[in-house]
Amino acid sequence: MAFRDLFRDTIETLWAHKLRTFLTMFGIAWGIISIILMVAAGEGLRVGQERQMETFGKDIMIVFAGRTSMQAGGMRAGRDIHWDSTDYQIVEAQSPSCEYVLPELQRSEINIRSPYNSATLEVTSSLPPFAIIRSISVAEGRFYNWNDQNKAHRVAFLGSDVAKQLFASKESLGGTVYLNDIPYTVIGVMEHKEQNNSYDGMDVTKVYIPFSTMEQDFPDLPPAQPHTIDNLLVTPRSFAKDEDCQGQVRRSLGLIHHFDPRDKEAASIWDTVENAREFRTMTDGMKYFLGAVGIVSLLLGGIGVMNIMLVAVRERTREIGIRKAVGATSGAILWQFFVETMMVVFLSGGFGMGVAYGLCWLVDLLPQPQFFAGLLPTWQSGILSTGLLGSVALLAALYPARRAASVDPIESLRFEAGG
Repeated sequence: MAFRDLFRDTIETLWAHKLRTFLTMFGIAWGIISIILMVAAGEGLRVGQERQMETFGKDIMIVFAGRTSMQAGGMRAGRDIHWDSTDYQIVEAQSPSCEYVLPELQRSEINIRSPYNSATLEVTSSLPPFAIIRSISVAEGRFYNWNDQNKAHRVAFLGSDVAKQLFASKESLGGTVYLNDIPYTVIGVMEHKEQNNSYDGMDVTKVYIPFSTMEQDFPDLPPAQPHTIDNLLVTPRSFAKDEDCQGQVRRSLGLIHHFDPRDKEAASIWDTVENAREFRTMTDGMKYFLGAVGIVSLLLGGIGVMNIMLVAVRERTREIGIRKAVGATSGAILWQFFVETMMVVFLSGGFGMGVAYGLCWLVDLLPQPQFFAGLLPTWQSGILSTGLLGSVALLAALYPARRAASVDPIESLRFEAGG
């Protein structure tokens, strides 16, 4: 039988049972749509969360000093721990799994004024890689560099909100701001960013100066030690080395400050990598669950297709018998019903794929919520859908086709449809 005739016979068979055919093909299409949309939604949620986390910092750990809760080396528990401005060099040397170890020193309640306005703002200092690990982009000028750090230059990089507050519509780059009456030259302005978390305020509301300059101009006052810092910023060399990096940092700080590395109260760590891993586990679980729901829908649709084709085999029993009587082989009959079933499944599955990818495209044109990057179908979901569709088509086609091929031509000629 020519493919054109085969296609016409298939359409006629399906049209004879329009409602049943529609519901069955809808089941196949809905299964494909569910798989693609659910996986795309899970991917969009994961990517959106990662993008939001990157506004704070990419794969970053904030190491805070605390109070010991365990005895170590003959020293009592309950001691206050303070990081020193030289700790980062020792920790970096003893932590091969860590890419960056930076000191961070902050001063709040510093009076800052420009020729146009004044404000009381927070001033933050660190080393030049701070801009990289804290995802600080430059809108104008530059961030401070190693020359500024090594020579303790009095230069300031302004958060975008700070530049607006101090200079309004005036040009800030190259201007002068006074930090407690000490003049600093503005060398750059931050690009505005939406930030969803922080441990010390939003980045756009701060002034950034070199670490050496902060130690020189704004040292800690007694009874505090002059060279203590607020916290350490650490990044692992890769996502996989996060736990190794964290362990090495704890061991190094424990040796320096004589506390047990297992004492999490002495050195508490806010690990954004660990948070990202936990969120990814949650979104993956949701994605797999919803994908499983789609697979079940697809399988049920396949069973429906099989049922339609079994009905078609029964109703066309006399036709099959006549064809066999005039010379059609069992293989030809099997091929006919096999192809018919595959056509049904792939027509409905192809329609479902088109609808799913079309919906993804339309949704991605709309403004997205803060933590959602849109519906992002992956190539894995496409391969999974195609593979499942092929498997369902094969399973749905095999049994009805074999039933049709096994029809006895003599018995079929005596068969009465509906009898």
